[in-house]
Amino acid sequence: MTPHEMDSRIVRYGDLRPCKTAFIDAHTPGSNQKENFTIIGGGVSESPDQHVHIRDTPGFNIGAAGQPPKCRNSLHSHRTAEVFFVLKGRWRFFWGRWGNAGEVVLEEGDIFNIPTGIFRGFENIGTDYGMIMAILGGDDAGGGVIWAPQVITDAKDHGLVLGKNGKLYDGKKGQTLPDGVPPMPLLTDEELAQFPEPTTLDVVPHHVARYWDLMALSDRQPAKVIGADGMLTDRPGFEVEFLSRNSVPDEMHAHDHHAVLMPMRGHWRLRFENGPETVLNPGDTALIKPGERHALAPSMTGEASLYRVTATDDPAGLTGRLLG
Repeated sequence: MTPHEMDSRIVRYGDLRPCKTAFIDAHTPGSNQKENFTIIGGGVSESPDQHVHIRDTPGFNIGAAGQPPKCRNSLHSHRTAEVFFVLKGRWRFFWGRWGNAGEVVLEEGDIFNIPTGIFRGFENIGTDYGMIMAILGGDDAGGGVIWAPQVITDAKDHGLVLGKNGKLYDGKKGQTLPDGVPPMPLLTDEELAQFPEPTTLDVVPHHVARYWDLMALSDRQPAKVIGADGMLTDRPGFEVEFLSRNSVPDEMHAHDHHAVLMPMRGHWRLRFENGPETVLNPGDTALIKPGERHALAPSMTGEASLYRVTATDDPAGLTGRLLG
């Protein structure tokens, strides 16, 4: 691998390019300052303005959301996995038809495997700009977002219309629905009845893992976070592991499937066999191809942690214990 090839598969945190109009709720109060990032794969953006850093997908998508304090992401649902870990800040996640079925607060490093089929939203409740990193199941990230009806209605009052084609049209820019493209229909009462309303007790014990528990469990080996035998039992088409300083030896190794490295804390030296090396920092994303021999180790003393996402042969689809 040449240095250029390596650079083409690493997205630096400082190089992330945000889109503030990625979704239909972009102009509604409480969500109008949020920034959406698509890092690997096209994600679920409804806007042609969304920049995609790496288009080739390894069976899942990597993205991120950045929001200032008190900024909220509106209620929506996904058909495949949506996993978040908090890179910066303090975040409240809430769910249910009206967002009042349950909620949980996540601190930096905590991870949440949100069950498919429930409406969910999130809010930065910290004091500074916050960032959450996302893993979305499937090459097409489930084909798009399903919005709670009130989100589409509220957005229309602010000039935004979502077409049935999944594309967003901004009346403030003079855009209108193309001929033959109707607006996205609102979910009916019968359809809404199919969305579960799980309680906090239903969700948190099976879908949330805390950073400092993972630090303890990764003292001699990677902590298995999401997977068939993970702390959060699921098979969404990928596995998630948590690595800290002594989780893996600094030796060359390879994976049978694509892997993505996402540092949380500290600085990690990534070396390729007979190739270049670099240092990954918190918020960076690195794509490793199957069979590619590489070594990974902290490059400095102090706290070091990293999430590793590996593709599996499981199909992307409905996830979460709530749906059996």
